[in-house]
Amino acid sequence: MKKVQQGFTLIELMIVVAIIGILAAIAIPQYQNYIAKSQVSRVMAETGSLRTVIETCMMEGKDFGTNPACELGWTNSNLIGSGGTATPQTNLTVEISLADNEASVEAKFGGSAAAAITGKTLTWDRDEDGVWTCETDVDPKFAPAGCPAAGGGNTTP
Repeated sequence: MKKVQQGFTLIELMIVVAIIGILAAIAIPQYQNYIAKSQVSRVMAETGSLRTVIETCMMEGKDFGTNPACELGWTNSNLIGSGGTATPQTNLTVEISLADNEASVEAKFGGSAAAAITGKTLTWDRDEDGVWTCETDVDPKFAPAGCPAAGGGNTTP
């Protein structure tokens, strides 16, 4: 009489579970790093888009204290702020100095940001010559190419 195999042995199942565990131990941290880096890049793009509006305001002689004041037209981001629904953008600071011909945009990660970058900042600074510089204090492995971690420096005309 011929014996028919009816399923997997316990050893085979244990080997498969071990392989899945090893793959998960490698993949999960890499995925979390990817998410954090993409969130920093997203905030860089979101805040970087404000540069054009700020330049326009400065050319028109507007800041936040004049009438009419500079209107940024900002759409709230779930990666900036304390995460509350009442004031989600409490950690976004925009300053314009018409007298010095300078401006800055600072965003502090919070809300739905990855734990590795929560509390860190990304800053765009405009010098008197109109050159914008981006800098962030996130770990270098999360910093996008256009906005290096503190100590580096990248200028954008």
